Amino acid sequence: MDEERAKLYAHGSGGIKKFLWNSEAGTCLGRTGMSWLKIGVFYLIFYACLAGFFAIIMAIFYQTLDVNHLPKYTPGDGGSILKNPAMGFRPLPRAENVESTLVWYKNGDSADIEHWVNSLNEFIKPYEGTSDMISGQHVTDCSEDKLPTDSEVCRFQDTWLKGKCQKAESWGYNRESPCILLKLNKMINWVPDVYTSVEELPEEMPDSLKEHIQRRTDDNQGKVPKMIWVSCKGENPADEEYVGPISYSPWQGFPAYYFPYRHTPGYLPPIVAVQFEQPQSNVLINIECRAWAKNIGHDRSNRLGLVHFELLKD
Repeated sequence: MDEERAKLYAHGSGGIKKFLWNSEAGTCLGRTGMSWLKIGVFYLIFYACLAGFFAIIMAIFYQTLDVNHLPKYTPGDGGSILKNPAMGFRPLPRAENVESTLVWYKNGDSADIEHWVNSLNEFIKPYEGTSDMISGQHVTDCSEDKLPTDSEVCRFQDTWLKGKCQKAESWGYNRESPCILLKLNKMINWVPDVYTSVEELPEEMPDSLKEHIQRRTDDNQGKVPKMIWVSCKGENPADEEYVGPISYSPWQGFPAYYFPYRHTPGYLPPIVAVQFEQPQSNVLINIECRAWAKNIGHDRSNRLGLVHFELLKD
């Protein structure tokens, strides 16, 4: 039995050696030198053509890209999502509730309040002028009479926020008057179509905002300030009863000279700080904030032109 195994092993070993190099036929791995040359030339040409085709496709693709990293499609080129801005709010819920829109904290619980305060402190850092990620070389002071150039962005500073909506005041969370910061999402080349007269204000705009615009207009020599106006209120009648007085800073809206956004280095979106001065405790309050301009529509299902969140103060 052992002799038979030795013969089989020797036969197999010899077959492998012959496959690797057959001196009688002059083949290596079953191919002659000429066969290896032909197949080598074939694959060289094949992969060269494949690489060349890939390079041509990439070259054509890069011709469609903007050197300034701007998207190909901007507002007005596509569907409603490219024509209508959305709003965002801070602070955001904890990571484990990332999909939630509930701002829920307990009065007097410093550990619970700390999360909301730290979230706002982190968000406001770039506006303090201390962030290494923000370049100040393009930043300038703007007004309706002094608009930025294409290479400049308008300044927005955290010190402009008033009342309890400040870092030093813990954003009002330790005073039972929490602040929510609102901003419009960045849309490249989107230009707001602002209201230029009080008569243009839509019927569905809250009366309190209309009165505010009228006062601002009277103070501005009869000229309506060029603003994207903002209003916040309880979504339902019960929410309106519980939400209490609301104040805004530095303005009740976003000045139009901050737009359009063009991916200019140093750009920071303007902020509206909304302070809920005396919200009812132990009640879940549904709140909706809307941005107002002629070319801003409101769609609750797609969260366009508005933002929804809930406030619960225990």
